[in-house]
This record gives sequence, structure tokens and C-alpha cells, in this order.
Amino acid sequence: MQNEEKNTKPSRSAHKRRSLALQNIGARLTRLDPEALRKLNLPPKLYEAVCRYDGTRGHEARRRQMQYIGRLMRAVDEPTLHRLPGHV
Repeated sequence: MQNEEKNTKPSRSAHKRRSLALQNIGARLTRLDPEALRKLNLPPKLYEAVCRYDGTRGHEARRRQMQYIGRLMRAVDEPTLHRLPGHV
């Protein structure tokens, strides 16, 4: 029984790969102009986080903001993710 449960749970590496992929999609979102972002109908927190990225200046602050964007992207539903530029 435990083997079945272990096989259904994604590995730590798989979880990291997915998180990095979502963070990369988030990086593409930061390059879009505000009008294109509005058309994507992103969740409000994600939209705000992407908009705040431009105003962030320090290297470490930008890195943390990008990680936050990646974290918010994990909560986005699949149909919304498929509409985003750079989705694989």
C-alpha cells in the first residue's frame, strides 16, 4: 500500500522542475506590456506581483519577487496556464 502512495506522489526533483518551469513562465509575463497582461485575466495577486516586478530594483529583491511569482503560479488552474505565453 505504501509503495502505491509513494508512486503517485511526484518526486522532489519533479516538483522542483515544475516550480522552475512555472517561474520561467512568470519571467516571460514580466516582459509583457501592461495591456497584454490585462488581457490574460490573471488572478489579482499574480497580476499585482508581475506588475511590482518592474518596480523592483535590487538583484536579490528581483530574485525573491520572481520566486513569489512562481509560487503564485502554482495556484493557477491548468486552462489559465495554457493561455499564458511560453507554456509548454
